[in-house]
Amino acid sequence: MQVKAITPRGYCKGVVRAIEIAKNAQNEQQPIYILGMIVHNQYIVEALKKRGIQTIDIPGQTRLELLNQIQHGTVIVTAHGASDQVFQKAKNKGLNVIDASCLDVIKTHDLIKKKLNEGYDILYIGKKGHPEAEGAISIDEKRVHLITSKNDIQMMDPNKHYVMTNQTTMSLYDVYDLCEYAKTILPHVTIEKETCTATKIRQEAIKNMEEDIDIVFIVGDPHSNNTQKLASIASEKKEVHMIESLDDLNINWLKGKKKAAVSSGASTPTYLTNQVIEFLHQFNENDPQTFFKQPIDLTKILD
Repeated sequence: MQVKAITPRGYCKGVVRAIEIAKNAQNEQQPIYILGMIVHNQYIVEALKKRGIQTIDIPGQTRLELLNQIQHGTVIVTAHGASDQVFQKAKNKGLNVIDASCLDVIKTHDLIKKKLNEGYDILYIGKKGHPEAEGAISIDEKRVHLITSKNDIQMMDPNKHYVMTNQTTMSLYDVYDLCEYAKTILPHVTIEKETCTATKIRQEAIKNMEEDIDIVFIVGDPHSNNTQKLASIASEKKEVHMIESLDDLNINWLKGKKKAAVSSGASTPTYLTNQVIEFLHQFNENDPQTFFKQPIDLTKILD
């Protein structure tokens, strides 16, 4: 089968930094915990667990609430960032705190704080319940407003002055539409788009993929917002399957297909994406010997 590997693939710089920080933390005060999934990929969580680093992640709980589960040792703040309240609570509990926040997320937090000090309210385009959005909104829950749709924009006071920014992993096309809409009904809004470069490049590559591609595979964890957005963009014009790894690839999807495209989220291990690409390259629907899938080696996940 012909395969188009849509570049770039592999970890973005923020994920690389977070994983390296976690790996280097093995010499820190024990035990070591990560406050939520360090990045949204279950294979990375499992690989770190094998190194003795435990992830504390309870659905529906905020970072502040998750801290109640940790009484001593080292806590790592994930790439998604966290509020100042989280850092202060951890220090008050006597925990050794390591910050693995993505530098792009920190940049957005700094922007929000600066604009709040200048008197603006913030319109923050993000996904409700996502840890990155949680951290940004908690900077000032009264003046940082979560925007998930045009309806949220309609609820804003047109007499106020706003700065509009966004979660770094949002669809750049959704962000553009919401920003353009805000400008039509809010006369005092300034736009500060913060989609990270890795997310932007991947989304543009998917949007501009070749017309002759029959099927698209997006490799990544379903918790990953940037992976979900890639799948959403691809589904506008192609048959798309979002898979965590080669294990999830159903051979029946490939029947009658001649050309496949593969992309991945910014937190997807390159190893997992390459497994999918290599399998598709050798696949022949008329040769059952090409149906065999290599098992996943967790020792290669963090490379």
